[in-house]
Amino acid sequence: MKKLFAVLMLIAVFATAGAASAEWKPSRTIELIAPANPGGGWDMLCRTVQKALVDEKLVEKNVIVVNKPGGGGATGWNYLKGKKGQGEYLAATSTLLMLNNLLGKSELTHHDFTPLAALQTEWISVAVEQDSPWKTVKDLFEAIKTNPSAVPVGVGPTLGNNDHLVFLELAQANGVDPASIKFIVYPGAGGEIVPALLGGHVKATVIGLAEVLEQHKAGKMRVIGVSSEKTLAEILPGVPSFKEQGVDVVFPHWRGIIGAPDLTEDQVKYWDGVFSKMMETETWKTLVKNLGWDSFYQNSAEHKAFLEGSTKDFDELLTQVGLKK
Repeated sequence: MKKLFAVLMLIAVFATAGAASAEWKPSRTIELIAPANPGGGWDMLCRTVQKALVDEKLVEKNVIVVNKPGGGGATGWNYLKGKKGQGEYLAATSTLLMLNNLLGKSELTHHDFTPLAALQTEWISVAVEQDSPWKTVKDLFEAIKTNPSAVPVGVGPTLGNNDHLVFLELAQANGVDPASIKFIVYPGAGGEIVPALLGGHVKATVIGLAEVLEQHKAGKMRVIGVSSEKTLAEILPGVPSFKEQGVDVVFPHWRGIIGAPDLTEDQVKYWDGVFSKMMETETWKTLVKNLGWDSFYQNSAEHKAFLEGSTKDFDELLTQVGLKK
């Protein structure tokens, strides 16, 4: 009887040890939530991540992209917030998560989620219609200064995001009152802005470069400046940066991934492993290069610390430009 008891105890010990060492893996389809319409930057990030994960066989489950536009990202993020503890639900994010909160547009902050990774950064561009008379950023702002209502500017998915802040900085540097600019807000971001510009509903846009790069290359619209340090010679030859045009504005636009609230250490560890491997794959590197992005990887711990610091920095910037009292 004692021997039987000892054997049973050993089985229990091994079973417990096995359970403790078992690593978490997704048990259902993985959802990548793009909190905007197809065609925008968040959507492009999700589809790029989807392709890299699937093509490189980094996950065992299916990966789908789910678009949930509205509220400057809040609709998609609130959907994610409702998936507490479920590691199969991820969403694209950017500075807009913190900016919406700082501007009083949303109660959501990164504390409501599990920060998982920063993945890429791109440069913000100013683009105009192909037949526009404006060849430089200075030309555009001279036109706005002369008749602001005649130069509607498309921005999305909401005011107060990176794109909007960059344009306000450019306006100040060019002697234009930011309050005079006629912004047209497109909640669907790039997926709505690009057709609006091509259709003549707006005369200019400030937008992530990847969202208009192909249209520029195809001669359907014209990028007249970018927020990089210098000309992006490989992907955008002949287009000077804002700084090269005499305006000291250099502004990277990063995007990343957040998970549902209250993910476990094992769940976070799993995604840290997946994303760190993804960054080294040829699929990811090629897609990023073709989109005019730069890789900008931070693991979960680094990204959480980055979000904490950035929130403080943006609080100061928004106060400086008069958006936050």
